Amino acid sequence: MPSIEKTESLLEAGKALLPVFAEIDALVGQNLKRVLAAMSQHRVGVHHFAGNTGYGHDDLGRETLDRVFAEVMGADAAAVRVQFVSGTHAIACALFGTLRPGDEMLAVAGAPYDTLEEVIGLRGSNQGSLIEFGIEYRQLELATSGEIDWEALATAIRPNTRLVFIQRSCGYSWRPSLAIADIERIVHTVKKQNPDTICFVDNCYGEFVENQEPPAVGADIIAGSLIKNPGGTIVDGGGYIAGKADLVEAAACRLTAPGIGRTGGASFDRNRLLFQGLFLAPQMVGEAMKGNHLTAYVLDSLGYPVFPPPMAPRRDTIQAIKLGSPEKLIAFCRAIQKFSPVGSYLDPVPAPQPGYDSQLVMAGGTFIDGSTSEFSADGPLREPYIAFCQGGTHWTHVAIALEAAIEAIG
Repeated sequence: MPSIEKTESLLEAGKALLPVFAEIDALVGQNLKRVLAAMSQHRVGVHHFAGNTGYGHDDLGRETLDRVFAEVMGADAAAVRVQFVSGTHAIACALFGTLRPGDEMLAVAGAPYDTLEEVIGLRGSNQGSLIEFGIEYRQLELATSGEIDWEALATAIRPNTRLVFIQRSCGYSWRPSLAIADIERIVHTVKKQNPDTICFVDNCYGEFVENQEPPAVGADIIAGSLIKNPGGTIVDGGGYIAGKADLVEAAACRLTAPGIGRTGGASFDRNRLLFQGLFLAPQMVGEAMKGNHLTAYVLDSLGYPVFPPPMAPRRDTIQAIKLGSPEKLIAFCRAIQKFSPVGSYLDPVPAPQPGYDSQLVMAGGTFIDGSTSEFSADGPLREPYIAFCQGGTHWTHVAIALEAAIEAIG
């Protein structure tokens, strides 16, 4: 049984966070109004839920969803497709659709997320990577504060810098995720040097955390996963790209083929889920943010370093806890798994994962395999042994699992 002291910590945290939760509820309302306005403007009806097969030509539901999604994201166009197997796949399509031999891709927020290292060609077999295709790669390291190195960025754009890569989320790193205001400043700084340089945002984990998305502040193209924030915890696969129409089309041509682009790709029987997931997304993101705040507050009170710190504004749906040892990281994830709705009887063990350089331990008892918009916790088995908690369909579930997790790590 959890100790009385730790149970009281959770109760105290819930009371202390009530004003923060009220602010999150207000944000949910703003974002939901945006979604509802887009659905109303494009006259979404039950006839849009009909699926399509084969080539997917003239899929009215898919085409309407693209327009709704673009409107919500503040973009000119979007491609929302079940054929994207992950956020990494959607990002790769955007990069390969935009970059050509001799171009340079500049990452401005330090090293990219692990799964993109092989896409770029930084490790692995280099089979079909950007570097193998003659695309140059460079990255700006973060300042000692963990923030963007604004001084370096002010003169970083070279004549062949075709694309600037902006990773909104912290990924598996101990750094601040980017706020929309940060992304706006990056775009302004880049465009001041060369207005033709494309600003691309890896938007994973960031959707609906604020009341705007990156295209609304000048980003040229964004990409993400539907089993993260914008799928509302019910979409069972897929990804999206949104931004300027020509760039979205170029990315879609990498997903399908030149000449087909956005006109192909059957939605099968998924249209209703995709529309409904988008409708639910603001609420689900709000619940995940509440769970993050609770986790940060309680673990900080128990002496563990957390990032973001308690009460700090959220910039994505990830909460990091520095546990300090492999034993605690494994114990933490096992406790989360035990209080998951699916596979609670499973025992997470460290193992290699495709696309990652380190072994990972993952708690993911989710209804949709790999869905981090539900509730999960994982981390690479490397120092300083950080657990990354993501998602949550309702913060009360996070509280129940967290009670067991803090007992497990002593």
